[in-house]
Amino acid sequence: MANIKSALKRIDITKKQTLKNKSRKSEIKTYIKKFDLALAEKNLETANELLRTIDKRLKQATEHSVFHKNAASRKVSKLSKKLHDASTQA
Repeated sequence: MANIKSALKRIDITKKQTLKNKSRKSEIKTYIKKFDLALAEKNLETANELLRTIDKRLKQATEHSVFHKNAASRKVSKLSKKLHDASTQA
């Protein structure tokens, strides 16, 4: 355990940031699950709205260094491809 006052403060700050990051990641994962469910039910309008929300949330998470920019882009690209494939099959 740290003895220096500034180190103790940094530990507290790190705990708070970790909780925020977990919350953001969890929110995005929940949206992705809803997106997959909408695709499974062939509800393309809902899936399209969820994709826009996911894209927005991932970009916000990138700004807060929760995800790397390329990782966020890769996730959006993967989901966009799923949506496109589902819409061409319908």
